[in-house]
Amino acid sequence: MYVDFPYALLTPCQFYVHSSLVYSAGKSSQATRRDVRNIAIVAHVDHGKTTLVDSMLRQAKVFRDNQVVQERIMDSNDLERERGITILSKNTSITYKGTKINIIDTPGHSDFGGEVERVLNMVEGVLLVVDSVEGPMPQTRFVLKKALEFGHAVVVVVNKIDRPTTRPEFVVNSTFELFIELNATDEQCDFQTVYASGIKGKAGLSPENLADDLGPLFEAILRCIPEPRIEKDGALQMLVSNTEYDEHKGRIAIGRLHAGELQRGMEVKVCTPHDACRVGKVSELFVYQNFSRVPVESVSAGDICAVCGMNDIMIGETIADKITGTPLPTIKVEEPTVRMSFSINTSPFVGREGKYVTSRNLRDRLYRELERNLAMKVEDGETADTFLVSGRGTLHLTILIENMRREGYEFMIGPPKVINKTVDGKLLEPYEIAAVEVPEEYMGSVVELLGKRRGQMVNMEASGPEGTTLLKYKIPTRGLIGLRNAILTASRGRAILNTIFDSYGSWAGDLSSRDQGSLVAFEDGSTTSYALLNAQERGLLFVQPGQDVYKGQIVGIHQRPGDLAINVCKKKAATNVRSNKETTVVLDEPLSYSLDDCIEFIQEDELVEVTPSSIRMCKNPKISKKK
Repeated sequence: MYVDFPYALLTPCQFYVHSSLVYSAGKSSQATRRDVRNIAIVAHVDHGKTTLVDSMLRQAKVFRDNQVVQERIMDSNDLERERGITILSKNTSITYKGTKINIIDTPGHSDFGGEVERVLNMVEGVLLVVDSVEGPMPQTRFVLKKALEFGHAVVVVVNKIDRPTTRPEFVVNSTFELFIELNATDEQCDFQTVYASGIKGKAGLSPENLADDLGPLFEAILRCIPEPRIEKDGALQMLVSNTEYDEHKGRIAIGRLHAGELQRGMEVKVCTPHDACRVGKVSELFVYQNFSRVPVESVSAGDICAVCGMNDIMIGETIADKITGTPLPTIKVEEPTVRMSFSINTSPFVGREGKYVTSRNLRDRLYRELERNLAMKVEDGETADTFLVSGRGTLHLTILIENMRREGYEFMIGPPKVINKTVDGKLLEPYEIAAVEVPEEYMGSVVELLGKRRGQMVNMEASGPEGTTLLKYKIPTRGLIGLRNAILTASRGRAILNTIFDSYGSWAGDLSSRDQGSLVAFEDGSTTSYALLNAQERGLLFVQPGQDVYKGQIVGIHQRPGDLAINVCKKKAATNVRSNKETTVVLDEPLSYSLDDCIEFIQEDELVEVTPSSIRMCKNPKISKKK
C-alpha cells in the first residue's frame, strides 16, 4: 500500500523527519508505505528491552493461548541465556491494526555497540527504553547519539514504572537534558514519552494512569515513527545489515529494501561503492512475520527481508538491480579499543580435550568471525601461529572465546592491551566514562580504587532513596582491566559498574593493576593433599587434590608481590614407623575463576589456556626464556 507524502496530515513528532528531506525531481517518485513501521529497541544493559519485546509479542497474539513460551524469548543463544544479556541483534515482527511493525531487539552492553550501529540502517525510528529509577546511563547516551545522527524519530519508554522507588519526573528531565547535550534539534527534543511495565505488559501516557495492555505504546509507534520512505518505481536497492547461516539454505542476507521490488528467482547485482560488482541469484526470499521467517514470492520496498542464494555476500554490500542498480553507502562502525593475542595451545596437555588445535583451524575460525562481527578486527601476529584480535572491550572478545571453546577449539590467549594512537608526535590512549553505583558506606574504598587507576571524577550524585551514590569517572581503558572484580571485592558485591567509550586522550602514565604475584607449579604431576596443605600457607589456590598440573601452570595467587614456584605434587614420604593416628588434612576451598576473571587476572608474562572442558593459566614460556 503506497501513498505520496501527506505532509498536511503529519503530527509534530513525524513531521521533522520528513520535512528535513529534499527530493530531486526525477523518473522515480518518492512515496511512503503506511502499512509498515520499522523500529529498533535500544537501551542501556538491563533496562528491560527484551522483556518489553516479550510482552509486545504476547499481546500481538504471536503465540497460541496454550503455547509454552520461555522468558526473554528473543535471547535464543545459550550464552545470552546464561549471562542474562543480549549479545546479537535479532528481528521479529507483529501486526497491530493492519500495520506490520518490524522490531529489532539490540544489545545493551557497550562492547556490542557495533550490533546497534549496523541495524540502525534498517529502521526509521527507535524506542529508547530507560529505567524508571536509574535514568539515562552510559550506553543510553551512546545509542541515542547514534539514533540522532541517523535522523531517526525517538519514542522514549520509561520502563519498570512499577518499581517501588520509581522517579519518572527525574528520568524524563534527565533524558531531555541528554537530548540537549547531544545537540538534538527542537523537533527531536519534543519526543513522545510512554510509561510502561514490560514484565506486566502495561503502558500509558502518564505514570499514574496505565492501561491494562501495551495499546498506548503501539499507538505511539504508529503515530510518531515515520512510514518507510521508498522509491516505488526506482531500481532495486537493498543494503545487507546482517547475515545468518543455515545448514540447508547457506548464508542468509538480512536487510531493508530501500527501492524497487525483489522477487524469488531474480538475478541481481551484488556490489559496494569501491569494488567491482558480481552477479547473483535469489533462490529463496523470506519476510519476518510474528516470530518466524515466512517464505514469499516478492517483497516490496520499505520492508525488512531475508535473502538466500548468495553464499559469498557480506554485511555492508548492496543487492541491486542487475542492469541499472547502484550501491548504497557501506556501514561504518567505530574503531576497536582493545587487542588480545590468540595462539595455538603449546601446553603439555594440548589435544586432550579439544577437537581443533592447529593454527590453520584457529585462523579459519577467526577470519570467519569477521563476516558477521563488523566491530572486530583480526591481524596476523609476529609468528605464523599467533593472531591479534581487536574488539570494543574485553567482554566483546570474551564472548568470541567462549563460543570458540564450545565449538571444540583449543588455544591460548594473552592479556588484553589497549590500542593507542600517535597524533602529532603525542601518544594518545582510549578513555572511557565509568559509572559506579555504590552504597555510601563503601564509597571511600571505591573512590580510592578508581584514583589509583588514574580515574578523574566527573560527577557525584545521590542515586535514588536507597542510600546509593552514583560516581562518574573518566578513566583510561587500561585502568578498567581487572577493575570490576576489585570494585566488587571492595563493596562486598554491592557496587554496579557500567562503562562506555568516550574519546582518545593524553597518555595517563604508568598504573599498577595487580599487587600480588602468582603461585607457579614447580613440576609436572598430580596434586596431593600433603603438598597443597603447605602451599595454601603461601596464598590462595586454584587447584584441588588429584588434579593434573604441568610445570609453569599458575596454581594460585601469591600473598606477596612477585611470583613463587611451589611444588604442589610432593608426596608424603612413606616410612616403616607406624603412626598412632593419621593426621587429618584440612584444605581451604580452591578459588573458581571464570574465563572473564582469568582474562582480567593475567599479567604481561602470562597466558590463559582455553579448552572445551578447562580454563587454566600459565606463564608465557617465550617471555620467561627472554628473562
